[in-house]
Amino acid sequence: MTNTQKALELMGTFATGDQEKAASLLAEGYIQHNLAYGTGRQAFLDSLAYLAAAPVKTTVQNIRAFEDGDKVFLQTVYNFAGAGEQVAFDIFRFDKEGKIAEHWDNLAAKGAPNPSGRTQIDGSNQLADLDQTENNRKIVEDFLYDVMQGHRPEKTASYFAGDTYIQHNTAIADGLSGLGAALETMAKQGIEMIYTKTRQLLAQGNFVLAVSEGTFGGAPTSYYDLWRLENGKIAEHWDVMETIAAPETWKNQNGKF
Repeated sequence: MTNTQKALELMGTFATGDQEKAASLLAEGYIQHNLAYGTGRQAFLDSLAYLAAAPVKTTVQNIRAFEDGDKVFLQTVYNFAGAGEQVAFDIFRFDKEGKIAEHWDNLAAKGAPNPSGRTQIDGSNQLADLDQTENNRKIVEDFLYDVMQGHRPEKTASYFAGDTYIQHNTAIADGLSGLGAALETMAKQGIEMIYTKTRQLLAQGNFVLAVSEGTFGGAPTSYYDLWRLENGKIAEHWDVMETIAAPETWKNQNGKF
């Protein structure tokens, strides 16, 4: 199996409860960065046993899957034991033996369509431009520094082809105009969305996933942003933002990032 297939197989065990399969895919020293779960392979297997015993079956729907070196990044819809649908980004690192050795994620409740009628998961999923992977990674790296981290906001328009930007954030309409209107509304409410540091930048072809650290409304926040690029411009965006839990509640000490 490819690493992408292995990651999808592991996610499938949440629905099947297949501990034997999960154990075969995971490294013994599996490192968990979801702060609500313990670290290590056995902690993952214990979570499968818990879900399998629940009265409502867990469902898993993969939406998009990409691979970058020793990492796989996925966009998925989960419903853990009937607790409600959540949209997630998962990142898996594989060791030299092909085992899943480390995991990061962000999850958020699935919401209603945004002002442009788009959902958190619809839109393009066509992988293309594999020869442009590194160029696209660099474009997003520069965009994060210039625009999202606020170093050169005057360059914002140069990253987009006019006002055609497709937006999947639940609260923001399409286009740079939609983004501007949303930021203006937040500013009037005294809410700041601040990106301070890029933690991971994964890419395959025309898709780039950025993991960033920052704050939202003053609360420590993890931002996962997936961008689709077209002809060197940012064309489409999906995201999941998650408030980072207080350290005293963490089930592992590996940190969010």
